[in-house]
Amino acid sequence: MPPKGWAMQTDGAMAAASDGEAGTQWAALAGVTTALAMFGAAQGLSYPLFTLLMQRQGLSPALIGLSAAMMPVGLLLSASFVPAAVRLVGARNLAVGCSLIGALCFLGIGYLQNWIAWYALRFLVGVVINPLYVLGEVWALSLAAPSRRGRVMGVFNALMGAGYAAGPLILITLGASGWPPFIAAIAGFCLCALILRAVSSQLAGFEDDGQASGGIAGFARLAPALLLAVLVSAAVQQSTYSLIPVFGTGYGLPEAKLAALVTALSAGNILLQIPLGLMAERFGGRAMIVFCALATGACALSLPLLITTPLVWPVLVVMGAVGYGVYTMALVELGSRFKGSLLVAGNAAFALMWGAGGIVGPPGAGALMQAVGPLGLPAVIVGLDALLVAFALYRSASRRSS
Repeated sequence: MPPKGWAMQTDGAMAAASDGEAGTQWAALAGVTTALAMFGAAQGLSYPLFTLLMQRQGLSPALIGLSAAMMPVGLLLSASFVPAAVRLVGARNLAVGCSLIGALCFLGIGYLQNWIAWYALRFLVGVVINPLYVLGEVWALSLAAPSRRGRVMGVFNALMGAGYAAGPLILITLGASGWPPFIAAIAGFCLCALILRAVSSQLAGFEDDGQASGGIAGFARLAPALLLAVLVSAAVQQSTYSLIPVFGTGYGLPEAKLAALVTALSAGNILLQIPLGLMAERFGGRAMIVFCALATGACALSLPLLITTPLVWPVLVVMGAVGYGVYTMALVELGSRFKGSLLVAGNAAFALMWGAGGIVGPPGAGALMQAVGPLGLPAVIVGLDALLVAFALYRSASRRSS
């Protein structure tokens, strides 16, 4: 047995090394989170900016909606190529390059002022921001110590949500005329590139870990419940954000309150991700996916009863948090189960499922609302969350029996 003093010295050295490593990890995490918040603000600014500009050009709501769909279509179609791109050029080069291409896209959008060209450019923006989403989340998961992964992802997603919410505020400040809003978007992407470049030496690369991930299809066989969780979270969140004003209108709410319904959802999404992350550290990501799904369904069931009462506001805050919390918990579980190339493939699969959920959720919920009235929205939310809970419990039971 080594002497006691030797053990104490070794323990002290290990603690010092651990502290240094933790400091490096937190510094890199701060850099990645700040970079992605900058890019989120640029993206959040773009949606209302394009809507205002296209309205001024006299375009129909259908053409404006089709233009807005170009970005998620780019996200969806590019998801399966992200793992290959990482292997080809490296994770850090890919993220920095995509940030700069995003800045060039907004430079072209501002210069051309042509709504037909905007379709192609907005599609390209969707393509290049997908690796930023994927790699930002992968780096956050990898840099976080396992014991702190829940709170780290809570902070990461809360700040991403805050950055996205800051976009419209920037537009209100600068206005939608001339170059200022485009310069703000370009600056957001350029700052993202500069920050990622500055912390690049601390960011793990995933292109040379020697794992055979099998791409998105291979990952789907490993973790189908996680992919269903992302699909349900996307469908529920985007259906709720898109159609909660329509739901409120069906119960006679005044127009001034309809936008506030969405604001309450956003507030919960930003404010409560960290507490949910802390709960994930205690109870595990798998259990928290089920909890968040059940809580979302319960909130949806209460909406018809509470929509005309003051109690609807805390319910919407909680609903916004747990609805998106399904995705945050899926990220925590992803980081605890997979590393390296499998983590990149898994996150790319998450991006694909998020796009798919956004495409099928709002139209499906809207169609049911048209058929049965406002109750169609909570019915879709409850149905999707019930499906997720049932499948997650089935997968857990299967793993225990095998």
